[in-house]
Amino acid sequence: MKKIFYAIAALASCLIFTQCQGDFLSVSSPDKSDDTFVTSSVSETFKTLAYGYGTYRSVAGGGNYNWNDVSESEYYPEYNSNNGRIGYLRPKECGVDNKGGQFNNLFSILARSARVANVIAQKDEFKNAKGANDWTQLYGEAWTMWAYCYLELIRHYGDVPFGIENSTVEEYKLTSRFDILDACIKKLKEVEGGMYNIGTNSMQAERMTRTFANLLIAECALYSGGYQTIRDDVEGLYGDLTFEKKGTDGSAKASYARRSDWKNYYAIAQTYFRRVCTGEAKGSLSLITNDERSYANNPFQRGFQYVMDMEISPESIWEVGNVAPNQSERPYSQGRPSNGANTNAAPCKVFSGIRVNPLTYYQAFEDGDKRWDASAVVTGSDGKGNEILVSLKSGSKCDGGIAINKWDINKMASPYVIKCRNSGMNYAFFRLPIAMLELAEVDAALGENNEALSLLNQLRNRAGVSDLSGLSGDALVKAVVDEFRRETLGEGPLKYAELRAGLFYEIGKNMRAELKTVIAGLEANGYYTFPNGRQISNYVWTKMVHKDQPLTFDAVAGDPALTPGWRGVYDYSLISTVASIVSGTNHNLAIEGLFTYIDPKGPVAAALEADGYSKTDWAINMVNQKDQLWDYNMLSGIDLASVPLYYHPIPLETLRKSGGHVTNGYGLPQE
Repeated sequence: MKKIFYAIAALASCLIFTQCQGDFLSVSSPDKSDDTFVTSSVSETFKTLAYGYGTYRSVAGGGNYNWNDVSESEYYPEYNSNNGRIGYLRPKECGVDNKGGQFNNLFSILARSARVANVIAQKDEFKNAKGANDWTQLYGEAWTMWAYCYLELIRHYGDVPFGIENSTVEEYKLTSRFDILDACIKKLKEVEGGMYNIGTNSMQAERMTRTFANLLIAECALYSGGYQTIRDDVEGLYGDLTFEKKGTDGSAKASYARRSDWKNYYAIAQTYFRRVCTGEAKGSLSLITNDERSYANNPFQRGFQYVMDMEISPESIWEVGNVAPNQSERPYSQGRPSNGANTNAAPCKVFSGIRVNPLTYYQAFEDGDKRWDASAVVTGSDGKGNEILVSLKSGSKCDGGIAINKWDINKMASPYVIKCRNSGMNYAFFRLPIAMLELAEVDAALGENNEALSLLNQLRNRAGVSDLSGLSGDALVKAVVDEFRRETLGEGPLKYAELRAGLFYEIGKNMRAELKTVIAGLEANGYYTFPNGRQISNYVWTKMVHKDQPLTFDAVAGDPALTPGWRGVYDYSLISTVASIVSGTNHNLAIEGLFTYIDPKGPVAAALEADGYSKTDWAINMVNQKDQLWDYNMLSGIDLASVPLYYHPIPLETLRKSGGHVTNGYGLPQE
């Protein structure tokens, strides 16, 4: 558990490579005099490779990408903030260096990874290997990290320069993303056989294993074959490829399209997803279908509880290792919010940069779906040991809206209360359920309906909802996307699943129209009734109550402090350093009217107020900010273009050093 991060931390004083501070072309390779030291032992070589893990954790994989990897079901909570421009689909308003740090560091990681691999390749222990050994594992791990960084660049920047790492060049140009993905697939196929499966030779999810390399082959093929926004302004960029286009935007000089030979790539993806989900690369991976805890019965939440318990989930294919007190974006950027102080609070501040669209919260989940409460939460912490209602107005912490509930300091076995953004939680980026959904996506697209439904139903069964049956064609593709929404809310995969399926633009447009209808109903009547019968209202009624166990788990029908479930707070009076901060003895929030309208002037409201409840703002904040947070932040850029525009700008220094061969597309700034 957490062994990798200690190796990364040790690197701070013994890095062999010169750290890249500027443009990726300034990356320095180690001198040959260093090669003997670099490869003097497996452990020393891993230290050099661990630089990539550490840099990805601290810079390249931070909160900013996640805040912008939102679908119509999520949003960034601060009105008109530069942090969320790409998430709003308004790239023209980004600064050219908006994500320059992430861009440069991804290139830095992949350059160093390639250099480590090339040094290992000269070792006799590698050259004479008859099967997998520690050196072939490190070699494959290095190239897997290289390929992963290129995939991250393609997902967030589109077409980028390629193949010039560890080289001195005067000029360089863009390379087709499809050529880059082909190169990554080829390299991964070459190296995966020399790597260890997860669970073999002490390999676990904090390392890039053979299991992850096989997954990455499938990911590269999936992203190559799916619908995506491509450039129309660089002649010859995509060579002889032809495309099936769903839309074109003349002003952005871009098209929403997929390559005409997409089925070939989905067939590759299918093969390698199956290796990971059920085949030779699965290793020790397993889907959690039973909850052994005496106090809860939620196998879905159990997978995330491993992260909060500082343990590796049996569902995790790759986690970015971390330990306190190093920067951790979970829960700070992506979890359940807290109004606490930056230091020594109960708990400390949690910014919470990804929120759940109320339309999704009220409609996406069926009754009894165990993923609902464990994914989204309407309360946070006041920082003084108490639970409070989040507000649906612009802001952060406990303002900003319904929050992601998958990572919560309160649910840690021992909450970290010394400093915010330092919880020590790992970033679990790839879970077995995501691979299963992506395999279902491929199966559905290729017409293998029963296989796709079987995968969806495995996830639905563990969530406690009924099977799907009889679906095919477009209806099945949509069902897969709907299951992504329920299973991966707040994690990032939903947006890309919608894009690949060719549905992102349509779904986003429909959401914005529905949102306006809901707000109009709230404004006119004080509530809105969704087709499933649930109602969202301008006001709810709340009261602080005492629970002997203030941290709550599965919902208990009829108890307004335990429904919705999976909320409450940790008992911070048990932590001596912050016990004096805890205020009051009633730490739990009872909520009435969350799903059923209560007339503020009627007898039910009067009775609740007589019982100590207070009328509390809820959806009235959507009405009050209908032209701000609830318009601008909600994919508002989709009304400005005919195709989805979701890429970040390539930074200025990279543009300048290319001699004019690299430019930003999609209407992004050039300077």
